[in-house]
Amino acid sequence: MKDLMNKVAVVTGAGSGIGRALAKALAARGCRLALSDVNGIGLAETVAGLKEADVRSYHLDVSDRDAIYAHAEAVAADFGQINLVINNAGVALSASIREMTDEDFKWVMDIDFWGVAHGSRAFLPHLIASGDGHVVNVSSVFGLIGVPKQSAYNAAKFAVRGFTEALRQEMKLEEQPVAVSCVHPGGIRTNIANAARMGRSENAAAQRKGFDKMAMTTPEKAAAIIVKGILKDESRILVGPDAWGIEAINRLLGAAYQPLVERFSRKNLYR
Repeated sequence: MKDLMNKVAVVTGAGSGIGRALAKALAARGCRLALSDVNGIGLAETVAGLKEADVRSYHLDVSDRDAIYAHAEAVAADFGQINLVINNAGVALSASIREMTDEDFKWVMDIDFWGVAHGSRAFLPHLIASGDGHVVNVSSVFGLIGVPKQSAYNAAKFAVRGFTEALRQEMKLEEQPVAVSCVHPGGIRTNIANAARMGRSENAAAQRKGFDKMAMTTPEKAAAIIVKGILKDESRILVGPDAWGIEAINRLLGAAYQPLVERFSRKNLYR
């Protein structure tokens, strides 16, 4: 996909953050947009900022498998084709393995992993039929390294990475006209930390303040990097200088990165 003009792009989680910034960046390149979110107010605000774009909005809970498949059929009927799918919707949880509830664990996995997996599978036949398709799945730097109190989020984002990398290889081996990219954002200045669920003993205010300090990249910059990666057909799209640093540490040190994370966590999470 060397040109986005008149391509039909699907973006989940478009009501805020990276999703909203992606909608704007894709509209600026001439995409026709199918935007979804569970937050109707945020989604309406995104659409209101895209006055010149060909855009339709859809209420979608990505934790609902049947709703995702129905959404794929609705978008295909509304636009006639689908070229690009960005499975971006996500949530966060900060809790130790001992403290997190089964309900919270399932909440994260249903949205952050199953939402991506079902989104990829539901839209894949339409992307193949387009003759020029691209799947973009949003993982995280926490899909590259494990971090204390992020076990559920780690599990989902590592799973997204493995699923997406396998899908990319399958599309190549089957000679299908679908490119596949996995996105690993570092700290992005979005509302995800404020909306995160917390374990019983977590200091929510301190956690969110710490995240705000470490968030190095704006959603607009993140969107620009992702769009550039799509056009270059990058298999792994790293977003932000912290993402590049974490990827390099993981590559150079292997499992030996863990003492570094433990040292940071002891100072910032366990005091």
